[in-house]
Amino acid sequence: MQALLLVALLAPGWALAQTAVSDKEAREDAAGFKEFSDHVKEYVRLHKSAEATIPPLKPTDRPEMITAYQQALVRKIREARPRAKRGDIFTHKAREAFRHVIRSEFLGPQAAHARATIQQGAPLEKVHLQVNQTYPESAPHTTVPPTLLLQLPKLPNEVAYRIVDRDLVLLDVKANLAVDLIPKGIP
Repeated sequence: MQALLLVALLAPGWALAQTAVSDKEAREDAAGFKEFSDHVKEYVRLHKSAEATIPPLKPTDRPEMITAYQQALVRKIREARPRAKRGDIFTHKAREAFRHVIRSEFLGPQAAHARATIQQGAPLEKVHLQVNQTYPESAPHTTVPPTLLLQLPKLPNEVAYRIVDRDLVLLDVKANLAVDLIPKGIP
């Protein structure tokens, strides 16, 4: 009886503490996502600046022209970010925010649906991307679950999220270049 009384007395305090932790985590996640979005905007400015230095790609059905344009863009981006490394865009705060959202998606009630979405494509376990590395042409693009995309920061058209093995990758879609990644970001 005393144990029940103690639980009844402590329960409101515990609930308030949980709310405070949740509010604090939500504020930290918002700050991490803001930091990420600011770094993405900087990257997009760099991308556009690099793209402006090469002749525009005219409409063509010749794959070699598209590949040449893409390689020139990759070269210019790499020249503009010669010391690019993991964590430049997905900073520590951003990684933590992404991990919270991803964990809730892949371990929550919708986990089976999220995993099924990823497994619809061919597995990409043999691909190990690094920052500033091009995404292999022969590798398919894994679908990021739409329910997860709705919880992540919206991206400009120049970049997209990809899942490669268990890594969350930020990919420059025109250059087909890994901008940054969160290793083992997917549980």
